[in-house]
Amino acid sequence: MMTDKNISIINSKKGLVALLRQSRLDTKRAIQSVKYEKRLEKLQEEMLILQQWVATNNKKVIILFEGRDAAGKGGAIRRIIQHLPPRAIRVVALPKPNETEMGQWYLQRYINRLPNNGEIVFFDRSWYNRAIVEPVNGFCTKKEYDIFMSQVNEFENMIQSSGIYLLKLYFSITKKEQERRFKDIISSPIKKWKYSEVDKRALTLWDEYTTFKEAMFEKTQENAPWKVIKANRKTNARIRAFEYILKSIPYEVKDIEAIRHRSLRSIFND
Repeated sequence: MMTDKNISIINSKKGLVALLRQSRLDTKRAIQSVKYEKRLEKLQEEMLILQQWVATNNKKVIILFEGRDAAGKGGAIRRIIQHLPPRAIRVVALPKPNETEMGQWYLQRYINRLPNNGEIVFFDRSWYNRAIVEPVNGFCTKKEYDIFMSQVNEFENMIQSSGIYLLKLYFSITKKEQERRFKDIISSPIKKWKYSEVDKRALTLWDEYTTFKEAMFEKTQENAPWKVIKANRKTNARIRAFEYILKSIPYEVKDIEAIRHRSLRSIFND
């Protein structure tokens, strides 16, 4: 049943655009799309306040985005930084280590990317590659894995002791959803470049990924706990990630009402 509020949304410019973007007209989806975009805009405004607080007070923030391949980490980061000043933030998505980096202490190349005063750094995958992706795919030895797991808590303790805020987000999707997203990527001329050799093995190695993921959660909660974001629905995952970041950093002045948790289901039922 269409409420007066929903009719108003459909009759707005954004509502009409949302309708016209669809191959089949669906007013319910269009309304939800508009509400999602409005919620996102509000959180983006609040994120700018957080960023300005970080810059003004010479704070440092690290936000890690981890999760299975195709979990939506990159898309969430793009939405979060969409309206932030480019010079005030950095996105770190490191490629395979080169020959020089292979001979270094594993954490060294990540230390070189830590934030400067007044800066927020987003890691699209991080040092936790060694906790899951590398051992599952045979990119590191068991000894290298064990050394990392014995050092990571102390490493993060040093980061936080130096005054850096550290948040760790894990985007969680089901096997069925990962398979669906891979099919979408492969069939798209503009997305298929994303499909790597590691991606090709991801479904076959699903259980191995799960084993190492659970070990990571169990052993690396000591100083910086993980926030698991259910990510089968990308839009909801982005909202939840946004809300968690804004709640976790004690910036001033924080609009509690603006960042209170509201799932897309609750938005649609407003």
